[in-house]
Amino acid sequence: MKVVVVGCTHAGTAAVKNILNNHPDAEVTVFERNDNVSFLSCGIALYVGGVVKDPAGLFYSNPEELAGMGAKVNMEHDVTNVDTQNKQVTAKDLKTGEETTVDYDKLVMTTGSWPIIPPIPGIDSDNVLLCKNYNQANKIIAEAKDAKKVVVVGGGYIGIELVEAFAESGKDVTLIDGLTRILNKYLDKPFTDILEKELEDRGVKLALGENVSAFVPDENGKIQKVVTPSSEFEADMVILCVGFRPNTELVKGKVETLPNGAIKVNDYMQSSDPDIFSAGDSTVVHYNPTKQDNYIPLATNAVRQGMLIGNNLTEQKMKYRGTQGTSGLYLFGWNIGSTGLTEEAAKLQGLDVNVTVIEDNYRPEFMPTTEKILMELVSEKGTNRIVGAQFVSKYDITQSANTMSVVIQNEMTVEDLALQDFFFQPHFDRPWNYLNILAQAALSNMHQ
Repeated sequence: MKVVVVGCTHAGTAAVKNILNNHPDAEVTVFERNDNVSFLSCGIALYVGGVVKDPAGLFYSNPEELAGMGAKVNMEHDVTNVDTQNKQVTAKDLKTGEETTVDYDKLVMTTGSWPIIPPIPGIDSDNVLLCKNYNQANKIIAEAKDAKKVVVVGGGYIGIELVEAFAESGKDVTLIDGLTRILNKYLDKPFTDILEKELEDRGVKLALGENVSAFVPDENGKIQKVVTPSSEFEADMVILCVGFRPNTELVKGKVETLPNGAIKVNDYMQSSDPDIFSAGDSTVVHYNPTKQDNYIPLATNAVRQGMLIGNNLTEQKMKYRGTQGTSGLYLFGWNIGSTGLTEEAAKLQGLDVNVTVIEDNYRPEFMPTTEKILMELVSEKGTNRIVGAQFVSKYDITQSANTMSVVIQNEMTVEDLALQDFFFQPHFDRPWNYLNILAQAALSNMHQ
């Protein structure tokens, strides 16, 4: 059986390993346009901020490991054509220019995503940088050495983490985002208010609800300032973090996709062409809170989907369980966890929900210390099915986002969580765990 894998970051690496574990006799050919595999881009901000000293730790595999398992690994090869009729893939060696065409029985599209690059005047100015792969991380670090004024465009997780890294290293930092709140996809206003105040207290300038209208370079072509409709910001360096789009041009019109190009798959990671599998940032996920397909590019989704390809390559053995889009973030001492729908997202999806926001201590007041937790529970009206949760605290409550992810995936109700069995030990929690207390408050709100 000939298997061709196109792209080898998270989903591709997981797919190759699991294919070879399950089918050791398979002829697996890998094409990757970069010179590395399995780079954890979520660690870029830690690398930029100097928390991670050795970038080698941001890779959990390498071409040699995959080759040792039996794969034929072609690094710095760009796939130029996928012929689904004749089941052939053509790739170009980026170093020599030589083209190679190989046959496949099964094709794995793990081509990932690429940063969205908006059509803004001056965007080609020097030091307007992207933040996705290892080479871009090295470029950011190199340019940051001399940069004093840094503008980050985009207030999602990557942008916020970079803002923290640059602020901690003494840079003059401005954050610009077209939305009126940071982390808008993950958190509702009571939570982002806390974090925005923290950023401003740390000296970060926030330009929210502002779109960049121009990047203005100096006479040498290097970025000088960033212009919005209401203001201008001096800049030695700009990082664009405005989102990602799936890399799926190779199979455009050949398999079914969402309007943005993300490849649709069934529960076994097969596209509309059953011999073409897809996983990771090039692929849709089944979003359990809404029970619909969605595009959520996360490494956690990618590795799960890649694993499933290895299990389902020749027969449908293991079904995809879907995702809640669970995430965690550490920002200036705040621990943030979220999963599922926010109140705002639920409204946009047309889902009628009850929302409860409370604050409580994570453990009893008689203990020498405790910390407050701001918590939110989002549940579907009528069924009381839990569809979202958020947490922020100085205490590390982020694993509660994982607990709530399990709750949502298993369609538990507010009543289920209100009475769920959790242990009690004063060092760690209260007689009623704070998740119980949150659900009980939600029930009380419903009955008022």
